[in-house]
Formats: sequence, structure tokens, C-alpha cells
Amino acid sequence: MASRFVQRLSGALGIAFGTGAGVFLVDGRPDGAAIACVGAVAAALAAMGRGDQGIAAARHAGPDANALLGEVLDVIAEPVLLVRGGVVTCANTAARALLGRHIVGEDVRVAIRHPAAADRLTSGAALPGRPVELVGLGTPDQRWEMRTGETADGARIVHLVDQSGNYAAEKMRVDFVANASHELRTPLASILGFIETLNEEAGEDPGLRRRFLDVMFAEARRMQRLVEDLISLSRIEAEKYRLPGERLSLSELLEDVAAEIAAAHSPRAQDVGVTIEPDLPEVVGDEAQLSQLLHNLIGNAMKYGRAGSPVTVVLGLDPSNLLRLTVSDEGEGIAPQHIPRLTERFYRVDPGRSRSVGGTGLGLAIVKHIVERHRGRLDIVSRVGIGTSVTVALPPADALAEAGVIKG
Repeated sequence: MASRFVQRLSGALGIAFGTGAGVFLVDGRPDGAAIACVGAVAAALAAMGRGDQGIAAARHAGPDANALLGEVLDVIAEPVLLVRGGVVTCANTAARALLGRHIVGEDVRVAIRHPAAADRLTSGAALPGRPVELVGLGTPDQRWEMRTGETADGARIVHLVDQSGNYAAEKMRVDFVANASHELRTPLASILGFIETLNEEAGEDPGLRRRFLDVMFAEARRMQRLVEDLISLSRIEAEKYRLPGERLSLSELLEDVAAEIAAAHSPRAQDVGVTIEPDLPEVVGDEAQLSQLLHNLIGNAMKYGRAGSPVTVVLGLDPSNLLRLTVSDEGEGIAPQHIPRLTERFYRVDPGRSRSVGGTGLGLAIVKHIVERHRGRLDIVSRVGIGTSVTVALPPADALAEAGVIKG
């Protein structure tokens, strides 16, 4: 009898997992396949458990149906609960971690403790229905999607899918579009306003016309820088997970950038001092992106450091044999509460001053993504009234080759 039960159990599990695989092949969604699989297993085990012979065989064969179902559910990484008569009869490890280890045997409304979940699970409506959004379950910032199904014997399956990451990404996208639109609209409105004024009597005054045209040119250049930074950031993000394949000398690249800054005859160019340790190893990098990183960091130090104060650029090896680039200024410094947000797109400590010196609010965001693409680290240290130091640490090419990240 026990062997017959084992055969029936194996067949039931085969059908269950076959059902899940079939659902996945039809709609391509693993969550739907998981619910179908769990439902089939629960129904099969429930059907097999009916009758005295089935119960006796199950006891002699090993674990009972509920224990076996629990093992099946634990394979699923997301929270899954089985509910009978409004009571949680089985919950996997992920569900117990989210809702508490005590939930098995509790009323499902008490276990989940969310009005939207209670409405769905006690409404008596046919399942499955549309997913229900649960905000604040677990932590206040988490957002879950509750999906429900029903087994052949009337038990309800509750599947919770964490949508916090998707929501955060969508919010970031919306904020980015709103900020970019605002940043583009401001100079555009200024240009249009001056054009309208020039079309009237102000256009007849040569001095006034010259001043207005200078402002319009500056605003147009500001829009150009913003568009270029937006395009640059988009390209860097698209390549974020692809390590560059080119070996290059960061020392030579820094010397070239320093020469370009000096040739530009900026009033602050003479304040830039560069120190490079000899015989530094090569890095694996994208030359254009690393050049942009150097220009952004040195340019920021020149903009926000006090006039006439030194901008110090040092490139060398740190104790862990990483190439360490440090750019320091002697400016007003940044309060500690702002530092974690400096690499956010369009975040500015002082918006008025940033715009007045030509900042787009994207410079450090671009730096962060370049550093991440090159498998490096970015660190910002600042003291109010003293100045700011930005440090970038990059692994040498030979170290990446030894680790098998790139070909030697």
C-alpha cells in the first residue's frame, strides 16, 4: 500500500510540475507558473489524503501531505500562503519571514493585516482576480502585489510579489523626466522672452541688443551642456554592466586633461596642481569616459573652490594596490546631510550658485556611473568652511586579469 501511495504521489507531483511548466510556456510568466504548480500540488495532496487507506498509506510512507506541501512552497523565493476556510494552513519560509512565524493557524486577515488583502480574501469573489496592491506591508516603503488562485478543493493560494524595486525605478524615471523638463524649460523661457523684447523697441538700442544677445547665447549654451550631459548619462547607463576592454594609462590621460585645462585659459587653471606617482599600472577603461570623469571632478573643484585657492589632483597607489585619484579644493565645503545625495541626478546643495557657475546637476551622477562601470569606488569627504575631496579608486588591469574578470 505504501509503494502504491508513493507511486501516486510521484505521479501527482509530476502532473503538478508539468502544469506549472505548461503555464510558463503559454504566458511566459514564472509567477503564474508558480501559482499553478502550488495549486496542482495542493489539490493532488488533498485528493490523495481523502479516505482511511490514503491517510494510513501516507503515514507509513513518510512525511504527511502538509509537510510535503510546505517543502514544495519553500522552494519558491517569494511569500506564498495556503488558506482554507479563512485560516492560513501552510506558509513558506519567505511568507513567515515577512509576516511572522506565528501566521500558520491564524485568520488570514490577522496574518496579512492589510485592508485591501482582507477585502479580496473575504469577498467570496471567484479567484483568480486582478492583483491587489499592498502598500506598507513589511516596512512603510515596501509595495507588494498580492495575486490569488484557488485549488480544485477550494483552498486559496496567496502569492506576494515584491514590487518595491519596480516602484522605485518608476518614481526615479518620473522624477528624472520632470527635472529634465524643468531644467530645459528655464533657459528656453529666458531665450524666448529676450527674443520677444528684441522684436520690440529694445532691439533698436545697440548696447541693449548686445547685452540681450549675450544672455541668450549663455542660456543656449546652458541648454546645450544639459542635453549633452543627458545623452552622455544615457549612454553610460546603457553600458553600465559591460566592462571596457581597453588597457590604458590613467597617468597619461590625466596629463592630457591637465594640458587641456591649461590651454583653455580659465581664470582658475593656474590654481590646478597635479601630482602623479611614477610607474603606475594600467587600468581597463573607456578613454572617453575616464577623460570625462577627470574633467568633471577637476572642473567641479575649480568652480566651487575659493578664487585663488589651490585645486590639488593626486594620482597614486593606495595600500590595497588600487589606483587612487583624489581631487581636493578649498571651498565652502558641504554639510554632512547633503553628501549621500550628491550623486543623484539634478541634486544641488545650492541651486542658485550651481546654475550661476554653469552646472547642470548631472556631473557627479555621470562620475558615479563611470566609476561603477569600471568596477571602482567613489568617496566624497567634505568639511564646511574647509573644502571637499573626491576620491576614485580603480583596480589595475593585471588584478582584473588575475581574478578572471578580463582576459590577461
